[in-house]
Amino acid sequence: MKYLFFAILSGLLLAIGWPTYGFPLFLFFGFVPLLVAEHKIRYHNYHKSQIFGLAFITFFIWNMITTWWIYNSTPFGMWFAELVNSLLMTLVFLIYHIVARRASFTISILFLACIWMSFEYLHLQWQFSWPWLNLGNGFANFTSWIQWYEYTGTFGGTLWIWIVNISIFKSVLLFLEHKDKAILYKAAIRNGLIILIPIVISFIILKTYEEDGRAVEVVILQPNINPYTEKYNTTDTRVGELLTTLTTSGISENTDFIIAPETVFADNNRLKKFSNSIAKNTAKSILSNYPKANFLSGISLIDVFRDSSRVRQQTNYHKSGVFYDDYNSAFLVRSDGTHELYNKSKLVVGVENFPYQSIFKPIVGDAMIDLGGTVAKKTTQPDREVFFSKDGLGVGPIICYESVYGEFVSGYAKNNADFLAIITNDAWWGNTQGHQQHLAYAKIRAIETRRSIARSANTGISAIINQTGTIVSKLGYEEKGVLKGNLKTNDAITFYMRAGDYIARVAIFLMIFVFLFSVTKRRNKA
Repeated sequence: MKYLFFAILSGLLLAIGWPTYGFPLFLFFGFVPLLVAEHKIRYHNYHKSQIFGLAFITFFIWNMITTWWIYNSTPFGMWFAELVNSLLMTLVFLIYHIVARRASFTISILFLACIWMSFEYLHLQWQFSWPWLNLGNGFANFTSWIQWYEYTGTFGGTLWIWIVNISIFKSVLLFLEHKDKAILYKAAIRNGLIILIPIVISFIILKTYEEDGRAVEVVILQPNINPYTEKYNTTDTRVGELLTTLTTSGISENTDFIIAPETVFADNNRLKKFSNSIAKNTAKSILSNYPKANFLSGISLIDVFRDSSRVRQQTNYHKSGVFYDDYNSAFLVRSDGTHELYNKSKLVVGVENFPYQSIFKPIVGDAMIDLGGTVAKKTTQPDREVFFSKDGLGVGPIICYESVYGEFVSGYAKNNADFLAIITNDAWWGNTQGHQQHLAYAKIRAIETRRSIARSANTGISAIINQTGTIVSKLGYEEKGVLKGNLKTNDAITFYMRAGDYIARVAIFLMIFVFLFSVTKRRNKA
């Protein structure tokens, strides 16, 4: 019963440390109760199924409290995400338990930190990707603590959390063994410094950082179209009229960019006919009186064809030899009528892609796991497209879920984006922590790339975020309106943009090395 309490306590500590309602200080010791329980069980030779059960309880509590809001889009999707992610986290911890039985404390605890970061890196790369609870995201609402993410990315935060948890765990074990309060006093000072020093460094960076770029005036549109009852029942003509009305209320002769949300134009648009679409004509009409401005928006596009040689894994089959590619896209229209298109490339599992189709399709056919929204296989593009205005100003169009991926987003900046535009539709989850966490994670992207962000959300929260991750202005959830403001450009390349998730790559190497070392050591003893 004592160990069960420890498992529950760890789950609660991790949950109350999570944004946007939580305080991240709890993350620094959230794993400690579970680690203590595992250590006690390991040395009493209990069966590892107990470790599995306790770890699953911890991670299920953490997942459920922080991401239960998926239920608002689909109950099945919520249970699938919570159970699978909790199971994966549990397997990671179980592997640590197995290695810990074969290796020294130092080696095994190093392995734990490394395998956890390897797991987080996997969540950024594979087709069942769900990096929402990667530990470095936990500081998203406390950006004054993590200005050094421009050097480390979120894995710097993950490493920070594990260093403190491991240090506290070691101190607890020493105290339980020696019953000497001096151990606790020394531990409090040591761990306090480990927490405080990076925060002080961050504050110094924050206070000395200056935005020196060009001022850009943006007009951000928030039409507040309900995706369940209105979006797919509203014609593009009506959407165009609404966006025109909103733009007119906020635009000026100095406006550089008008930004509208993800898939706001969703009325069966054909890729080949985009040049004559209502979406483009709406943009041209708006820009006709404002030659300096550019119009950036989201749109759903399909490309229908019969040529079977064009079929790829992401292609959808319609009927009688007819195929189509389905795109969640962003487009830019300039005042001279020229345009550019970008197709979303980081897809939501089940909603927009069929994970590992070659493996699962023979088993389940064309069925897909519906995790919320419109089920379809979306077609992507490999490169990070940057839209350029007539005077060479570059904007990186980030579509919804893509904003959760640090290294991915840095690709826009490396491709000469002077600022970033996030277009999204967060109403699938209702007025919950879902859309608030999504906004908070965008602030991390601003720090990693030192790029200002203009965020247009269909139902909110739309915002302007500066290069330090500070929200300069915002428009509340479920408010229809316009957010007008200025942001600064930047063309500098941060260390993180150059090196990417290097901390995770080093962790993967160390994890493999330690695992092989522990296995070999066991065999040699035998």
